[in-house]
Amino acid sequence: MSTRHDETPAAAGPDLVARLAPPLFVLIWATGFIVARLVAPDADPLTFLWIRYALAIAVLALAAALAGARWPDGLAGWRDGIVAGVLLHGAYLGGIFWAVGHGLPAGIAALVAGLQPLLTGLLVAPLLGEVVSRRRWLGIVVGFAGTLLVILPRLGEAGGIPLVPLAIAFGGVVAITFGTIWQKRTAAGVDLRTNTVVQYCGALAFTLPLALLLEAGEIAFTTEVIVGLAWAVLGLSIGAISLLLVLIRRGAVAGVASLLFLVPPCSAVMAYLLFGETLAPVQMLGMAVAAAGVALASRG
Repeated sequence: MSTRHDETPAAAGPDLVARLAPPLFVLIWATGFIVARLVAPDADPLTFLWIRYALAIAVLALAAALAGARWPDGLAGWRDGIVAGVLLHGAYLGGIFWAVGHGLPAGIAALVAGLQPLLTGLLVAPLLGEVVSRRRWLGIVVGFAGTLLVILPRLGEAGGIPLVPLAIAFGGVVAITFGTIWQKRTAAGVDLRTNTVVQYCGALAFTLPLALLLEAGEIAFTTEVIVGLAWAVLGLSIGAISLLLVLIRRGAVAGVASLLFLVPPCSAVMAYLLFGETLAPVQMLGMAVAAAGVALASRG
């Protein structure tokens, strides 16, 4: 009896982390679309992002150095981290922020990002050998149907969803899908603290040239931009990405990706409260359907 009693607290810690990590990740990840909307009037999107990456590199590299964290061994380790950074951060966030900065509503951007689980479900079997169960496939399909309910009614509206930003945002979703799979294949034994630094180096190397080529580099350090930048570095670049990398390492990729179906409802509520963005009743129904899809997919 005493042996079992002594082991219970040790087991409770990891179990608690496992329970809290997914909802916490969803809540923090959802704020990324709000940050994109918040800073859009005062900052060129790619300029904002490269500054964010540079600050994240500085903070995380200092923390890794103080902790004595292990850096990648050889060129292959750096290459793998840089490729992951280009896909997970540079192309994905660049696409989303550019799309929101050019007129795509934050709630719709979140819904486009919610298509990732469908793409992930299609790719994990051939690329990772990961078997997606029938229940999980049902959840993915139901979640996808929910996103369609939200997006399709507005595609034909005059002054509705701008198609070019929508396409750019979808390209970013394709990038993060491949980035998630790449991270699962290459980062099983890496130190996530230094791996994240290397990823942001890749994101910075990808984003800075695009910002110099496509933008005037305008950024006004208003209250909104300062608050958005601080949260983007600490909450998103460090908090949300760390949770994502832990979830990828611990779980099935398709199951982790299914959590993104919960991001649109969270982002839509935040966008409504902060910016007055609204959704039609059928689109709210789509959010409920997407949430039901996550409930199915999360049970494997």
